[in-house]
Amino acid sequence: MGEKIKKAIGVQGDFKTAILPMINYSYANIFMGGAGYIISMYFTLFLTDVVNLPLKSAGIVVMVATIWDAVTDPAMGIITDRTRSKFGKHRRYLLIGIPVLFVSYALLWNSFGLDGSKHPGTAMAYFVIVYMLYKTAYTIIAVPHTAMLPELAPEYNLRTQYNSMGYIFNSAGMVPSFGIVVLILMLFGSNDDLNSEISKKPFLVIGITLALFYSVAVYLTFRNTKEPSSLGNKVEPFNFRYLLREYILVFKNKSFRQYFFMSLAYQISTGFYANTKVYYIKYLANQYSRYAIFNAVAGVAEASAFPLNYALTMKYGKKRCGDIVTPLMVAGLAIGLFMQHDKGGPTSFIWFILMTLSMILYPFGMSGLGFVSNNIFPDLTDVDELITGRRREGVISTFSTLIKKSIAGVMAALVAFTLDDFGLVTGDKVSQYEKATGQLYTQSASAVIGVRVCVAIVPIAAALISLILLKKFKMTKDDHALIRAAVAAKHKYGAVNLTPEQKERCELISGQKLENTWLGKDNDSPDAYTLETNENGEYLILIEKELEKKALEES
Repeated sequence: MGEKIKKAIGVQGDFKTAILPMINYSYANIFMGGAGYIISMYFTLFLTDVVNLPLKSAGIVVMVATIWDAVTDPAMGIITDRTRSKFGKHRRYLLIGIPVLFVSYALLWNSFGLDGSKHPGTAMAYFVIVYMLYKTAYTIIAVPHTAMLPELAPEYNLRTQYNSMGYIFNSAGMVPSFGIVVLILMLFGSNDDLNSEISKKPFLVIGITLALFYSVAVYLTFRNTKEPSSLGNKVEPFNFRYLLREYILVFKNKSFRQYFFMSLAYQISTGFYANTKVYYIKYLANQYSRYAIFNAVAGVAEASAFPLNYALTMKYGKKRCGDIVTPLMVAGLAIGLFMQHDKGGPTSFIWFILMTLSMILYPFGMSGLGFVSNNIFPDLTDVDELITGRRREGVISTFSTLIKKSIAGVMAALVAFTLDDFGLVTGDKVSQYEKATGQLYTQSASAVIGVRVCVAIVPIAAALISLILLKKFKMTKDDHALIRAAVAAKHKYGAVNLTPEQKERCELISGQKLENTWLGKDNDSPDAYTLETNENGEYLILIEKELEKKALEES
């Protein structure tokens, strides 16, 4: 990268020391971005229209597996936090997860001839088990990978750069994954007419191909990423009391609470939309033949928002891009309130344009809150360390996902039950009607209302709540640097002396009186360290810490 470009985006150092570590860490994002993207686009439709599971049964499959995912995340977080190894706390679990990932993702798209209309209980049980296995693989890989970031990138803007590289690699997983799916469906003749008669074999090929693609990506991160040894970490005896105390401590963190409820509302918005979108396009707009086009447009729109989100974050802080682009998300969702059946004729082009506009506005605007959420999260571990005196990346991340994923699972079932109760008709009933009559199946007025509720009304309300909560989040770059410096001084000298203004900011961010935190205890020593800065306002102790780290790495 040219020096001007690096300066413009805030990257310091050469390719080997600054860019390559980010790339190595981000290979796994190909899996985490691509695998979930394909599942969100095709899996429920695969269950209802290819396997012929009833809509409610498909919702139960997703709900059970997602709640299982939520339960396993905290366990994995505790395991990583308590791991003592010269290779670090997290990295080796990526290797362990690869074979589980490959097998589960391949099985996820193979029904072994099961027909949900003839054997709904057996088919549902099979997909519950396989989806749970896949979610286990995702947990084994994603939790350590996420928890590793604060260790690899301790500085405020550096974390944004790592997350931005991860965002690019998410797209690097989504785009080829989508291309592979569309290409295979086209080769087997099932891209425009997805049904149980012709689509089972291509989805099996898709599953195996993508499983291999994602496994290689995870292996590259394992092989090329390094993290500090955790052999010297102290761990307390494990019991239920310890476990309960660990998670109670998480929620004492005011910044975490603000982040948690903001990202929860955001997840509700995107979850309702994602679980409804394919039915919205196929059964409300009757434009499934353009499904690949719409998703390609949405992918380009989301990716095109990245430079703006990154520039706003680097110049104005981690909240600004959410404030600015989220209204576009709401505008894209609002189109769902007016979308009508595409029955051909003069209005067909109008509905196509409106749907395309929705596929541009929603992902472009949605990316802002997502970018904010990803960038804020690593900083919460430093606030937690201010309170507890310990690094607890695994516990912090998995407490959040425990609740949010449980709700996500319930949302998947809630969407399915809502659409079914409103009378949405799916699967072979639709295809058989269309073959017999030669006409498009028209959903009832009640079913249309159900789709609108799930694809627009609930997502709009949740997105607005998330935006309001974002405005309440207070931590800035300067606050983060202060907290890191104070924590580093406390660890090194045993006591730290803060000015009244510094104490006030620490209390505002943590939500606790300083004397009730680890940072504020036992600071009466006359030898307490007073935080010093250089002419650029940088804390000297952080500069010393970085120099010590580099010397250790070189040795």
